Amino acid sequence: MRESIILITGVNGEIGHGLVRSLHDEGISNLIGIDLNTPDDFVLERTHDCLIGNILDKNLLERINAQYEVEAIYHMAALLSTRAEFSPVIAHEVNVDGTLNLLDLAMEQAQSRGKPVKFFFPSSIAVYGIPSLDEKNRVGAILEDDFRYPQTMYGCNKLYCESLGDYYSHYFKRLSATDSRGLVDFRGIRFPGIISAHTLPAGGTSDYAPEMIHAAAKSEHYDCFVRADATIPFMTMQDAIEAIQLLMAAPQSSLTKMVYNIKAFNPSAGEFLNKVKEYYPAADIDFVINDNRQSIIDSWPADVNDDQARKDWGWSAAHNLDKAFADYLIPEIRSRYEQS
Repeated sequence: MRESIILITGVNGEIGHGLVRSLHDEGISNLIGIDLNTPDDFVLERTHDCLIGNILDKNLLERINAQYEVEAIYHMAALLSTRAEFSPVIAHEVNVDGTLNLLDLAMEQAQSRGKPVKFFFPSSIAVYGIPSLDEKNRVGAILEDDFRYPQTMYGCNKLYCESLGDYYSHYFKRLSATDSRGLVDFRGIRFPGIISAHTLPAGGTSDYAPEMIHAAAKSEHYDCFVRADATIPFMTMQDAIEAIQLLMAAPQSSLTKMVYNIKAFNPSAGEFLNKVKEYYPAADIDFVINDNRQSIIDSWPADVNDDQARKDWGWSAAHNLDKAFADYLIPEIRSRYEQS
């Protein structure tokens, strides 16, 4: 019999690390990771196996399909927003074609197992595109169906992949005599900016916030690339992982959406800097605006409405801005850099 596993792509990334930590702490040992690079010891020690390879490599996925029985897929591999703007064609290949390959794997697995495969997809507030800063300031917290006009390749990729998930879950080969509805159980979250104490930022447009605190902790100068009044929602990595686990554990019958907004706090960049300086008064941080990156931030909402996630699967952030610093970021980051 094939060995039953949970597959995590992008396992060596920020969310991949958090997922491995959380699932391992729950006693789950059948984790298989995929990453372009050899994962660090933290991941290797907590997974059953890690495969070095590319989600565009269909031969790799075919080997997984033949060797294992896949219970669930956590698809974290992606080319993030800033890098995607420099290489939009490559971003499309990785973010869309890679997702399509994994949805195909999920469908093949579900058909062979005769039961659904859960598929978690991390979407993003990058799917939103608000046409002007005045309108952004006017509309406040936006709903899942509002302003879905992305202005970045990353946002376009994420929005299209949400539609692919809907297709594979509800409409796959609908002219076929075989009914495949429900075999792929696609669930997604449109994440705000995520701030991790354990891993360094890796190329997201929202990374100015975590970059500030990591630079301050290392006593390094940092030029923040957005205005002091730039505002988008954020959350801690701990809350992001908890949200994934809550959503994946929820009964399918309780879900009214395939992709949900969630949020925790939404300080301006200036407010975030003030909070950093409460703990690192000598923080050497300036605002040196990159107009192109600023325009992307201006197109993303200052706040999102997450009422449906709260109602459907009990979402609630543990950390507001004060708790994020006091209970998570400062203790973990100080420990990280004191040891290094």
